[in-house]
Formats: sequence, C-alpha cells, structure tokens
Amino acid sequence: MGKVENAIVTMKANLEKNTGKSFDTWVAMARKKNFAKHGEIVAWLKTEHELGHGYANTIALSARESGDTAPAGDDLLEAQYTGAKAALKPIYEAVAAAVEKLGKDVEISPKKTCVSFRRNKQFALIQASTATRVDLGINFKNEPVTDRLEASGSFNAMVSHRVRLSSPKDVDAEVKAWLKKAYDAA
Repeated sequence: MGKVENAIVTMKANLEKNTGKSFDTWVAMARKKNFAKHGEIVAWLKTEHELGHGYANTIALSARESGDTAPAGDDLLEAQYTGAKAALKPIYEAVAAAVEKLGKDVEISPKKTCVSFRRNKQFALIQASTATRVDLGINFKNEPVTDRLEASGSFNAMVSHRVRLSSPKDVDAEVKAWLKKAYDAA
C-alpha cells in the first residue's frame, strides 16, 4: 500500500474515532442530502458537523461517485498531469521528494486540482496552474514576500505564499528551506 492509500486508511480510522461514525456512514448521510455540487456537501459537513476540510472533501468525493469509495490518490494525481500538463510532472516529483524527506509524519494528499502536503495541518500544496508552470503554495506566518516568494493573492486561500516553478531545477535549496520552515511550523 502506498503513502496515499495509507493516509486515506488512517484518515478513515481517525474520522470514526473522532466522530463515532464510520466513513461509509458519513458518505451515506451526504448522499441522502442529495446535494447537486461537491462544494455544497463540503460546506454542509464543515458547518453542520464541524468536520475539517480534508474529511469533508474526501467524504464529498465519495458521495458524488457512483461507488462507495473516493478516487484513488494516484488517479487524482495522474489526472492533474495529463495532456498539455504532462511535462510538468517532474516538477511535482521533485517537490514531493523534497517534502517526503522532511519527516515520516508527512501526508501527501492528492485532490482534484492540487496536492496537499500536511503534517498536523497543511503546510504546502502544489498545483499545475498552466501548461508551463506549477505553483507551490506555502503556509507561513509573518514571512516577508520577495521577488520569488510571492504573496498567494488569489492563487489559493489555503496558503499564504506562492512560488512559481517552471522546471525541476527550480526546486532548489531555497525552496527546500521554505518547505522545511513551513513543515516545522505545522
């Protein structure tokens, strides 16, 4: 079993331990609500049941599927790096390799449009934004912006800063140091 699958198994076990309801029960509850959109399910789970975004998103993915399980992490990842964005996958792999070296408690969680890097909380994410660039979002408190370490702006509200990466070589010592600092703070 890979890291993503292990993370999902752990997440499901923690969900049941923390809420008293199994993952399948949450999926069934969401399906009964008959929401038309993924975001409606996520909002309902977060506001009505006070679930965290990761739990709510995973439940919503499963509830919107015809089967009982969410798409596998590898499938979500492959979908992000196909077609015009296929050439960007080595950049993702360079970032993921750097993140995996930060500690054994790192969770790599592919979503529909990005991959979240978590510890106790999300400290970074990566997204194939254009056919020529991926954006690495990093969560910092009080970190000054630079020419390279931009404010996240409208890129993603889940992170405070963004680094634009066009090549695996862009995942250099500076980027790795920023990832480590965000990981340590998470």
